[in-house]
Amino acid sequence: MIYMKRFAVLALLLIGFMTMKARQSYIFLAPGVEEIEAMATIDALRRADIPVVAVAVDTTLLIKGATGQTVVADSLLSDIDAGDADWLIVPGGVPGAPNLHASEAVSDMLRAHSAKGGRIASICAGPAIVLAPLGILKGKEATCYPGLGDKIKAGRGTYIKEPVVIDGNIITSEGPGTTLKFAGAIISATLGRQKADETLSSMLAD
Repeated sequence: MIYMKRFAVLALLLIGFMTMKARQSYIFLAPGVEEIEAMATIDALRRADIPVVAVAVDTTLLIKGATGQTVVADSLLSDIDAGDADWLIVPGGVPGAPNLHASEAVSDMLRAHSAKGGRIASICAGPAIVLAPLGILKGKEATCYPGLGDKIKAGRGTYIKEPVVIDGNIITSEGPGTTLKFAGAIISATLGRQKADETLSSMLAD
């Protein structure tokens, strides 16, 4: 009887693990966002069944990107509550990253999320322009778009020239060409390496 009860408990735990679902995450889109970094990340996460909300840091859901493409966000920044977020994701782009840096609301959300140990992912100019000045990379290893590493150092972080750098609850990446590796790292940290490999393989990504 004891063994049967133990087996039942283990079975329930296994079922729970196999059916675990990701919590909602948010990715910030400001005018001038690097389109590949935003849209490819959203695409990969949704393929992996990670719910992610594209948040417009503007007064409209229509965001014009760094190369002139218009992307449509899911929600306005003023309409979300990031208190329940799993990941807060910060793409790069110019002037996208500077526009995110200029948003007090975005800065407040990132500071609060970081303070409670929440998970943050950022790519390209995002780590250097947005995260570093907020102190989020202090004592962390991180990467960013080549040439901006000094800003990570100024924020008392350690700049590592790698496509993707993971340090605890922070994932950073270099730029447009490393976006799927970046997304894969987020998927792996959320749902496991197998799910990340399956997702990227289905996209024919290395």
